Amino acid sequence: MNKILTIVSLIFIAAAGFTSDCRAKPKHQFKIASLAPEGSVWVNVFEEFAAEVAEKSAGQIVFRHYPGGVMGDDRAMYRKMRIGQLQGGGFTVTGIAEIVPDFRVMSIPFMFDSYEEIDAAVPRLIPLFTKRFADQGLALIALTEVGFIYTFATQPRVTIAELRQGKTWAPSNDPLTDTFLQSLGISPIPLSIPDVLSSLQTGLVDTVFNSLYGSIVLQWFTKASYVTDAPYGYAYGAFLLDGRAFNKLSPEQKTVVEEAAARHFGELLVKTRQSNRESRDVLAQNGVTFVPTTPETLTTLQTHRDEMLTQLIGSAFSKEAYDTLIDALNAHRTP
Repeated sequence: MNKILTIVSLIFIAAAGFTSDCRAKPKHQFKIASLAPEGSVWVNVFEEFAAEVAEKSAGQIVFRHYPGGVMGDDRAMYRKMRIGQLQGGGFTVTGIAEIVPDFRVMSIPFMFDSYEEIDAAVPRLIPLFTKRFADQGLALIALTEVGFIYTFATQPRVTIAELRQGKTWAPSNDPLTDTFLQSLGISPIPLSIPDVLSSLQTGLVDTVFNSLYGSIVLQWFTKASYVTDAPYGYAYGAFLLDGRAFNKLSPEQKTVVEEAAARHFGELLVKTRQSNRESRDVLAQNGVTFVPTTPETLTTLQTHRDEMLTQLIGSAFSKEAYDTLIDALNAHRTP
């Protein structure tokens, strides 16, 4: 009997060891943070991407996501990547462009007329962006999109004179927005994105910029219910991994990550644009007023943009990045 019990015990011990091996910790764990709110289209698609990578890598690559700014703003996220607390993040253009200035080139105000122009520019710029991020020890896995940005305010801010009367927000450390607004005679109030809603609530600012969908998921529209019905600019971001962590993957594992990212973030582009289209009706149904502007005002704003660019080419971004963008737009716009 004792011999039988011993054999049975050995079987259970072996089985337990086998189960433990099967449930071993993943070989590569990436802690990722972002400002995207829980439940937003950006977070949902990222979770689908992470699930596919885990499945196709047999559980050896796992992404753990901290959304909603729980790890801080872009600056805080980047600092945590540098010391190894995070291995990646979903960054806004204004946040990560402090590290890679050329990345902000597509956020020049009033530069794009349509999403077709953006889609024509991105393939030309991706090689340059990839190299610039790599130079900083970062792997560019995918671009993300916020969409066309509109002016939201507590009362109509359509003309330049009306804009001058407002308390206007600008993203912290964003030379494009700051210089452009100052060229209009506006002294912007710099704030990080997580601080904007509370600043609208207290009256510190009354004029802000966001996409239609972004204004809903961040609830800014509840305090700024007038929208100037002409895009101010275009906002986007980047899904980045720490280069050291990414380079620990085998070539086959890198391919798994890159192919899953291409598929899911490609779908995210479609879903984000659809969400922005649908948000127009949602905002209107919730009391938001879309205020038309005039061609004359837009022309004046574009003139200020051109004057601003003479100051910023070579400092806010390189001439190479700007020329690449303009060449892509000219090629697209030429019949």
